[in-house]
This record gives sequence, structure tokens and C-alpha cells, in this order.
Amino acid sequence: MTRKGLRNLLPCKPFGRRHHRDSPSAAATASSSSSSSLEEKVARAEAIVVKWDPESSAYAKITSLFYEDRSEARRFLADVSDLQRAMLVFVATAETASLSHPCLVRAQTLMQAAMRRLEKEFFQILAANRDLLDPESVSVRSARSSVSEEPDYDPWENSPEEEAHLAGKSIGEVERAAGVVMADLRAIADTMVFAGYGKECVSTYKALRKSIVDEGLYRLGFERLPRAQIQKLDWAVLELKVRSWLGASRVAVRTLFHGERVLLDHVFAGSDAVREVVFADIAGDAALQFLGFPGLVAKSKRSPEKLFRLLDLYDAVAELRPEIEPIFSFDSTAAVRAQALALLSKLAEAARATLADFESAIMKESSRLPVPGGGVHPMTRYAMNYISLLADYQSALVEIFADFHTPTPIPPFFFDTSQAPAEQQPAVSGSSAPPTTSSSSEGSRRSAIAARFAWLILSLLCKLDGKAAAYPDVGLSYLFLANNVQYIVNKARSCRLRDLLGEEWAARLAAKARQHAAGYERAAWGRVAATIQTGDVSAGETRRRMRVFSAALEEACAAQAGWVVADAAMREEVRATVRGMILPAYRGFYTRWEAALEDASAVLLSPDDVGNRLGGLFSGSGSYRPKESSSRTV
Repeated sequence: MTRKGLRNLLPCKPFGRRHHRDSPSAAATASSSSSSSLEEKVARAEAIVVKWDPESSAYAKITSLFYEDRSEARRFLADVSDLQRAMLVFVATAETASLSHPCLVRAQTLMQAAMRRLEKEFFQILAANRDLLDPESVSVRSARSSVSEEPDYDPWENSPEEEAHLAGKSIGEVERAAGVVMADLRAIADTMVFAGYGKECVSTYKALRKSIVDEGLYRLGFERLPRAQIQKLDWAVLELKVRSWLGASRVAVRTLFHGERVLLDHVFAGSDAVREVVFADIAGDAALQFLGFPGLVAKSKRSPEKLFRLLDLYDAVAELRPEIEPIFSFDSTAAVRAQALALLSKLAEAARATLADFESAIMKESSRLPVPGGGVHPMTRYAMNYISLLADYQSALVEIFADFHTPTPIPPFFFDTSQAPAEQQPAVSGSSAPPTTSSSSEGSRRSAIAARFAWLILSLLCKLDGKAAAYPDVGLSYLFLANNVQYIVNKARSCRLRDLLGEEWAARLAAKARQHAAGYERAAWGRVAATIQTGDVSAGETRRRMRVFSAALEEACAAQAGWVVADAAMREEVRATVRGMILPAYRGFYTRWEAALEDASAVLLSPDDVGNRLGGLFSGSGSYRPKESSSRTV
């Protein structure tokens, strides 16, 4: 074997190079010394290596060195390492002709047998301890142990049991057992890499641990689907897969990938290059596949209902990205870090486009059939439920719309958030005050989101104005607007829109609803109130006025039998207002003319009769029947 071949096979720790040619006598002395040392190491290692050589002993084939006799395993590693050092010293000092020295050849044969044994042990330990080495257990242990991070760590200085003890007395038995296993793996890996057999060690490790990662993702419910297949999935099916990915994402990053990185860093702590290559092969492709799924969802066909899942994906990626960076910190896994960053951009772009589609859907809603009774329009319910759910994602939306503004300035009167915290007060679109601090910058960004929500609600209000025109009755048109605007107010006050837009904004909108209710009261009951007799008239005119009032009241009640006021508080308020318009004046009329009309042929309604009829308003029954009362024909 040539000197170059041995040096390629046995590289690991640097040795000093001679900067001048030694004298023949010095070289001979050094060669003789290294030869004697090598012979001594060969003799010491031969007994234990031959004993555990699986090719020369049936006992060694079926027995584990590390499980059978841990002190002997420790001695095995120490003797093999000593033999390796002696071989390196001999090669460095011997002449070329001495590289075929029988002792060196014997040493190389022993080293090959030792590596076969260690490769077998490495495989057995990895395969037999899958439960102890599962990523979750390793992740937990990594938070408590720093042994492998010590710069002067020497795997031969302490026994595996002592190393596990150093990890902390507070760990449980399972974690302690895992620590012993990890220490064994590291000692074997360091020995094999030092002896130039790192390729065999790495091959065994990758074959077993890559299957752990793939199986882990499968158990988390992640299914690798091509883009074409995802594009064809119905949203109901795709949403289930999105929910599954969201449930798996934190476990995949914080436990699966992190646990594999921790185990790898421990086992191959002696070589950064080995760790980088191994981790890229074990987890790199799997991570790219896993993180590629949100990007495929972002590119799927848009629809308003997808927006919430897009925002969920954005939140998850934004939360996990700081943890992805250190896990995939190697140059060879830079694509994983880049993909996580690109995902945020893709999801943000898809979210902005989807929200624009939602706004467009509001403006293009074309149903012409009026809502019976002037109740809350389905579009109002859908839009406000959508917007109120959207308000729960304001943190993500602040990031997504950081550099985007509402397409049209919001009218100043539509905003008033004096009761909101200063940093949350939305500014009217078009404000040019530049942020001067991080706090003011955050406030400005939140203001932009508040303006976006206000714009959506304003678009809805404008659309409702058009819907109101479909009612032929002016009073019912006003009632429709009062119902829908009050619904918007109630919905906004019951969710995070209240904090985002401010209570005074809600109060102003509530006042607008009350204005519409007042318009209804005037249009629907002003004519009835005008029929009540005032001033002095003849008995005949009084009887005529009574018949006119009774007919107007019955006609109004019959016409409004199906009309509704959806909000309970507004319903009682409107009823009270209508009573106030009718009852006081009628009671005065009734008290004054009751005696004069007793002998007249007229229908005489008592104030209680009128009150009962008015009290039946807004039940939404759709029909009207005069109630049994004390009215009489005279």
C-alpha cells in the first residue's frame, strides 16, 4: 500500500510536518521507535478486535459489543484509536520501502476488521433504538444537555454512562437511556471517521434516519402531491389538506426536523462537513417538499373562502421561519431557508388578490329580489361575517398590506377613533405624516389595515343603498337600511373590529342606523298621526275624522304585518317612538270627544286598542288580524 493511499484512508487529525530532511540516523531512530510503538499497539488491539470480528467468530455475529460488555466496548474504541494513531505516526516517519512492513499490513487488516465490527454496531444501535432516538425525545433532551456542545469534548474521556450523567441528574430514565445511546453512536462515528471510514458510517446513518423523516411526515398526515393534482382538487378536499398541514407544521419543524438536526449534530460533532452533507440528504428534500405545499395552495384557483386558510398558512410560516433558519443553517440547505422566505411573499400576494376579489364580489352582487319585511340582507350577513373573521388576522394583514393602501380615500366623517389607543387609531387614507419611530411605524401600518376594513364596510353600505331602492314603499326602504346598518354595528362591536376601528366609529354608524329608523317612522306613521282630530269641529266632522283615523291605522298595521326590526333594542325603541307619535294625541282626542260620539254611528277605538295594535308591530308574521278589543260601534 502506498503512503498516499494510507493517508487518504486514515485522515482526520492534523499532524505536524517536517520542514527539513532529517539526518539518516535520526530518521532511522524515529522509524525504529514508530515501528516498536506500532507493534505494541497491534499486539494490544489484536486480541479484542479478533474476538469481536463478525467474520471470524460465530459469537461475534449474534452478540452486540456495546450491549454485552460496555467496559470492553470502551476498551475496543480506545485500542482501535490508539492503533490508528500509531499507524499514522509510522506512515509519517517511515521510508517508502517500509510501507509494506508486515506489522503495518497486519495493522491495516486489524483496522478493517475493527471497522466492520463498528459498522455493524452502529447499524444495530440505530435500528434497535428507534424509540429512544425519535425526534421528539431527542428534541426534549437537547434542551437539557450541552455536553456535545463543549469545544473540548473528548468521547473517550468519559464513558457513555458518565456522559449521560453529565447531561443532568434531573432527566428521566428514558432520556438517560437515550443519552447513553447517543454517546455510543458519537463514539463509534468519531472512531470511524478518524480511521477514514466515514463514508461507511454516513451511508448507514443516512439509510436509517432518512426513513425516520419520511415516516414522520407520513404519520403527520402530509401527502406529497404534484401541483397538477392540487390544482384539480375541490376546495373542500384541499381545505382538509391545508388544515392537516397546519396541524403538522409546528411538529414537523420543531420536533421532526429539529430533532434530526440535534441528533446529527451530536453523533457527527467532530466534522462540520459530514454533518452538512448528511443533513442535506436526510432532511433537505423532505423539507422542500413539505414547505412547498403552501406555495401550491397560493397558486391554486382563487376564491374568497380560501383567504382564511391562506392567512393561516402565512401565520404558520411567519411563526416557524425564525426556527427554520438555525435548523437549516448549512449552505447545502440554503434552498429550504429561501423557500420559507419566498412562501411569505407568495401567500401575501395571493391574500391581497383574494381580498380584492371579495371586495369586487360585494360590488358586483346583483340580486334584485327585496328581502321580505325589510330584514337583514344575506349579502350583509355574509360580508360582515367574513370581515369580522378577517379582523382576527389583523397581525398578518398588517404585514401583508404594509406597503399597500386603499384604492380610494375614505371620507373623513366615516372615521373617528378617538376612543381607540393612539397606536391603533386609523388615519384617513392620504395622510402624509411620516413615521419617526418603530412605534409610530407600527401605528401607521395598523392605520392602513383599519382603512382597508373601513373601505370594505363603506363599499357594503353603498351597495345597500342601491338595494333599498328596490322597495316601492319609502318607509320599508328606510326600515331595510336601519336593519342592515344596525346589523353591521352589532357585528363590528362583537369582534375585533371594535378595537381596530374604534367605538366612536361604531357609535357614528349606530346614529346613522337611527336616522334611517327615524325616516321610517316619519314615512310610515306621519300620515296616520295627521288624521287625529285637533281643534274644535262639529260632531259630524269629528265622526268623519274618527273613521279616517281608524281606517288609516288598520291600513298601516295591515301593510306592515310582515315588516321586521331585527335588533331587539331598536325594535323596542321604534315601537316606543311610534306610540309617542300616535297615542298622546289620540288619547287627548278620545277623552275630549268620547261622550259626543256615544250615540253616533262610528267605530270608537280606545287608547288601549290603539296601543295593542301598535304593540304588535314588527313581529314579522306576514299577516295582520285586528285584535279583540273594547272598540264598539255607536
